[in-house]
Amino acid sequence: MPHSQKRVLMALGWYDYRLHRGIEKYAQENDWHLYSNLAREKVLPWGWEGHGILAWLGEGDDLAEFVTQAGKPTVDLSFRRPELPFPRVLEDHAHAAQLVAEHFLSRGFTHFLFYSERDNWSYEERGQGFQKALKMAGHDCVWLRWHKSPQYCEDQQQWKRRRIWLLSELRSAQKPLAVFAANDDQAMDVLDACKTGGLLVPEEVAIMGAENYLLAAESMRTPISSVDTNLEALGYRAAALLSTLMKGKKAPSEPIRVPAAGIVTRLSSDLLAVTHKGVANSLRFIWQHFHEPIQVSDLVGAAFMSRRGLHKAFLQQIGRTPGQELQRIRIDRAKQLLAETDNKVEVVASMCGYQSANSLSIAFKQATGLSPKQYRDALPKPD
Repeated sequence: MPHSQKRVLMALGWYDYRLHRGIEKYAQENDWHLYSNLAREKVLPWGWEGHGILAWLGEGDDLAEFVTQAGKPTVDLSFRRPELPFPRVLEDHAHAAQLVAEHFLSRGFTHFLFYSERDNWSYEERGQGFQKALKMAGHDCVWLRWHKSPQYCEDQQQWKRRRIWLLSELRSAQKPLAVFAANDDQAMDVLDACKTGGLLVPEEVAIMGAENYLLAAESMRTPISSVDTNLEALGYRAAALLSTLMKGKKAPSEPIRVPAAGIVTRLSSDLLAVTHKGVANSLRFIWQHFHEPIQVSDLVGAAFMSRRGLHKAFLQQIGRTPGQELQRIRIDRAKQLLAETDNKVEVVASMCGYQSANSLSIAFKQATGLSPKQYRDALPKPD
């Protein structure tokens, strides 16, 4: 083994192939040797000698003790132990929650619920972000915390009691209801409770999970929508930060946050809660054709309404004008393309329905305060 090759330990308290794939990609690009047995077998390699550690210090005091005593440059991908003096690369849970809120709001929902079953820093950040995003849009959000409910228990009756409690809360909530669950497993809890209680999904209860890790999701009778929290990018960015630490550079003073990749829309949330037929028709037309050079006049035609009538109906139903909604969806898509591809601004513009790069630039700056180039340059990049 060449002396110059960096030896990096993956001291991760849990496994996700996407996270590992991001780390692997960076390792291949930079000629690292990865030690990953710990991630698979959960056996601490006391006495290991290497150059740096990528850690996920969630549960397990022994793992935290091992990493601390190793005394190597370390990047932690968890915020479970904020007292430990490690630089961190974390998911941007507030951004993920914002995307979920926009997903539900664009479909006309006005009643919202966040569900979490236990105390967890990431669940707390998602719930707080969801409530904040909805509050800014003029809506309240009920937060159901199983671990703080009077029915909470940890014995063999926990699963049954939680299901009864959850169904009772879902039944008493106003409909149609939009539910954001703290992760995909908890979204499954909501879906199963709805099926048990005869609540229609998504007609009465629309459901969104987080992390997009359910196996064979498309084969489910009601596939669950989820926000993709971008774990591959998280792994790559953490490896890039570790590389700078191993070169002796200073660690950032604040955690680096990796934004979510986007919403994976499936049947559980793919419903327009808008009751106004003209607005619903226009929204569907926008979703299907926003990448084409359509205009408000096309939305008016899809709604079979007057321009003035559609304008008023949009404001009443979703709080934005038809033109504002078309612009919002195009800008969101442009952000995604700028973050995930190396396409030139001219190409991004054509893929989002703009006739020129200049048209996109003007609209983008009005919406974000930045030009497309400035937005792309400000995104986290490997050092």
